[in-house]
Amino acid sequence: MIFRGRALKYGDNIDTDVIIPARYLNTTDPKELAEHCMEDLDADFREKVKEKDILVVGDNFGCGSSREHAPIAIKASGVKCIVAKSFARIFYRNAINIGLPILELPDAIDEINEGDEIEVDFESGIVKNITSGKSYKTFPYPPLIQEIINKGGLIEFAKEKLRKGGNL
Repeated sequence: MIFRGRALKYGDNIDTDVIIPARYLNTTDPKELAEHCMEDLDADFREKVKEKDILVVGDNFGCGSSREHAPIAIKASGVKCIVAKSFARIFYRNAINIGLPILELPDAIDEINEGDEIEVDFESGIVKNITSGKSYKTFPYPPLIQEIINKGGLIEFAKEKLRKGGNL
């Protein structure tokens, strides 16, 4: 699983209320959630996001409430993956559950600039900043987590296991 795209960069402590404001939690439709993703932080977010954009963020991304709406809104907006200094633990698990690839890489975030072309290899744990020529290494996902992400999330992973008669 390798993603290449343009860095869309934000700072530290971005909470789920900023990712998807509470006033939009009356829907679970991913497309509608995407329409309002990050709008209180960046009114131009929807216009900035392109199909292959990679969100690059600081410490404690996704802190706050445990709503799954936040990673769903990000994924539906067109963000293909997120690289962060760190994630709030519940956001981290919710992202994996819905099949949104995320990676913690604290050493690289300060050296990646808005608009840099970056490549993220989830199998090897290597992130390359194509613009600067620098590479960074972190721990890759374990194989089970890679499989959950590749299947589109925990529900699709479980459905496939059950269809094939396997144990969860």
